Amino acid sequence: MKFVDEARIEVQAGRGGDGCASFRREKFIPKGGPDGGDGGRGGSVWAVADHNINTLIEYRYQRRIAAANGEHGHGSDCYGASGDDVELRFPVGTVITDEETGHSLADLSTNGARVLLAKGGAGGLGNLHFKSSTNRAPRQKTLGQPGEHRLLLLELKLLADVGLFGLPNAGKSTLISAVSNARPKVADYPFTTLHAHLGVVRLDAERSFVIADVPGLIEGAAEGAGLGHRFLRHLSRTRLLLHVIDVAPVDSTVDPVQKARALVAELKKFDPALARKPRWLVFNKVDLVDVARRQQVAAEFRRRLRSKSPMFLISAATGEGCRELMAAVHRHLSERSTTVSGASAGLKRRRAGGGDPL
Repeated sequence: MKFVDEARIEVQAGRGGDGCASFRREKFIPKGGPDGGDGGRGGSVWAVADHNINTLIEYRYQRRIAAANGEHGHGSDCYGASGDDVELRFPVGTVITDEETGHSLADLSTNGARVLLAKGGAGGLGNLHFKSSTNRAPRQKTLGQPGEHRLLLLELKLLADVGLFGLPNAGKSTLISAVSNARPKVADYPFTTLHAHLGVVRLDAERSFVIADVPGLIEGAAEGAGLGHRFLRHLSRTRLLLHVIDVAPVDSTVDPVQKARALVAELKKFDPALARKPRWLVFNKVDLVDVARRQQVAAEFRRRLRSKSPMFLISAATGEGCRELMAAVHRHLSERSTTVSGASAGLKRRRAGGGDPL
């Protein structure tokens, strides 16, 4: 199935049914009074997160979704039936934005989350509601209200703990294939990866996390070079970024350090918050470098990058260093989870008035 992570749709909630102006007319009851019922409520449009769906491809072809209108009211105190609601199912991680106002309507980050996108119109009132001691034969009724209409932008942001980014052919797809159950296409030409891939890394029966691989990023992506940089949205929910750097590029005129700096600049252009995430340096393809020179090459890279981030030497092709890297990633994620949980617990205590002991 084709991976689609962006779509635009139009949703229209149902209109409410009109109220009815009617009077009871039966044998021996010529003046039975008003008996017009209310119109039914229009159907609403809801968004539901479903973990069984992983793409927005359905909404590339079904651009307009409308809910049913409410039924008009009838005589004999009969109210109109409400229009059926429409539930639209989206992948977990979908962000829904009102295109006209720019307001975010929903962030479906958990399976089963349900959010109202367009509310159905209220039904009109029948003349039954207008009777009184001074108005015994009301002929008033009200019309049903129109349902909400919206133009929506759908963006899928994959849910992953760790994200891989780097130049094309840096070995990201090979790495995710080596450490997880993902099987992206691997070839010896640039831009082999055309869309994001998710993989589950399992260190053992009780330790696992989700890793995401995105297409290669190049300098000038913000201006449309290569595949652009819109796919970086899939890294926005991650807690750690792994910057994969090829230490033995095929083209000897390419400076990996200069390219690495350019990619960090592209991250900042896309989203400064993304560039501030913890970022580790992963030097790949060390199997092509002499064992005696590996540490020297890595140290030179670190010095020129002026980075104090953790640094790892791996070979995704042979598996060297990959398990150690994944173990370190899991420890980092576990420590951050513990820190966040402890901070949340402390905040709850302070809000409750307990405070921290002096």
